Amino acid sequence: MNARGRGEVSALIAGLLYPLAFAPFGYYPIGIAALAVLFWSWTHVRPARAFSRGVLFGIGMFGAGVSWVFISIHHYGGVDVALSSFLTLLFILFLSLFPGCAGWIAARVLAPIKHDAYRPASVAVFAGVWCLTEWVRGWFLTGFPWLGIGYSVIDAPLGGLAPVIGVYGVTLAAAASSAMVQVALANKGGLIRGGYLVGLVALWGLGALLMHVEWSVPHGKSLKVSLMQGNIPQEVKWQSDMREPTIELYTAMSEAHWDSDLQIWPESALPLMYYQAQPLLETLGEEARAHDTDILLGLIYQRPDSPDYYNSMISVGKQSGVYHKRHLVPFTEYLPLKSVFAGLVDFMAVPMSDFSSGSAEQAPLAVRGQRVGISICFEDAFGEEVIDSLPAATLLVNVSNDAWFTGSIAPAQHLQIARMRARETARPLLRATNTGLTAVIDPLGRITAVAPQDEAFVLTAEVQPRAGMTPYARLGNTPAVVIAALLVLGAWSQGARRLNIH
Repeated sequence: MNARGRGEVSALIAGLLYPLAFAPFGYYPIGIAALAVLFWSWTHVRPARAFSRGVLFGIGMFGAGVSWVFISIHHYGGVDVALSSFLTLLFILFLSLFPGCAGWIAARVLAPIKHDAYRPASVAVFAGVWCLTEWVRGWFLTGFPWLGIGYSVIDAPLGGLAPVIGVYGVTLAAAASSAMVQVALANKGGLIRGGYLVGLVALWGLGALLMHVEWSVPHGKSLKVSLMQGNIPQEVKWQSDMREPTIELYTAMSEAHWDSDLQIWPESALPLMYYQAQPLLETLGEEARAHDTDILLGLIYQRPDSPDYYNSMISVGKQSGVYHKRHLVPFTEYLPLKSVFAGLVDFMAVPMSDFSSGSAEQAPLAVRGQRVGISICFEDAFGEEVIDSLPAATLLVNVSNDAWFTGSIAPAQHLQIARMRARETARPLLRATNTGLTAVIDPLGRITAVAPQDEAFVLTAEVQPRAGMTPYARLGNTPAVVIAALLVLGAWSQGARRLNIH
């Protein structure tokens, strides 16, 4: 096999191995090594070849890491195998364009830079473009930030950077680590190689030091919380004959834990519209007030006089409130660009909901003298939105229904993402799900309690609300994006000067 062939095969294999860095596997050094291999494949090649190698890496990465979308499309969406496979493949190919574009940009920027300046410039460019393309992937067409390298190192020293510069800053540091490893191994000079290794140690050492900083302070008394995991199979969840058994299950769970300060039911736990659930909600509210307890629960919120409906969380007890999901899942909860896609969706007979989105200005819900920042389902994948509830929120709550992906690695990946939100904000995060993984996460992003998956279970724990603002909570993604852009622009200007000289 010639050098070109080795580059393509290496990129594909590295992409296939890359998901092992993430939950449930957790071998984060594999992610650093996989990116180092990809960056090696981009070295001294034309932009078109770097693009193709990036796409191959992406096919391996997303093919192995997020092909679980097939389960929701086929098993629970009712789409036939052939069309589900086709849609999954399209999804993977689309996501693969992002590492492909990263390779094209990197090779284009580095092309004019020669000799001794190439390797240090490549560290800046590879790290910068990887961070920027992951950031774009996190918001383009509403965003899909799964498998961002920053999440994989949450338990590594680099995770200590999260409260300062957020997950994209951690991504920048992880990509820079991969680039320094690649350049150090490629450099034959012992002194220069040692310099890159010193830089690597310094970067990871800084993260390790920051892990010991206490970014928030206790706020009020600790709370006893109970998180309800009903384990209702997705295929029967909305069947009419399951309505009463589901309601009885969750109310029985609540009745057995009236000694808790706060109870949380998962996303769409009640198989009822809000207006249909009014008698039950009034009864629950009376019971909660009688036992000095508050309940947060998920349902579909619709009033009988309105065509709009929302994926919502409501609070019942001493104070009532509602949060409507604001970041909807495209092609599942709503159809983007209806004028373009409506006919295609009808033709392919893909089931589609049409939820309305909640306002971005919603205040945290009040429970037990605390303020709670709510996220529903994959909203917790967007740190820039989670911090909108700060500094008021002293607790974070995420509710989800990952039964859509039962039997896959998706629930473990989702829990890892939620952990990053806790670390970025230095807040405890309570995560209640239908089938798992229900968990309590501390302000350092560590799991302190977790329910067994695919079992009906009530997870009870003591949680201390916290107040304060981390640097990331104040500034969001801007510092990481600006630093990444400056790294790439600096190398680009260096190459432009070289072209002008010659």
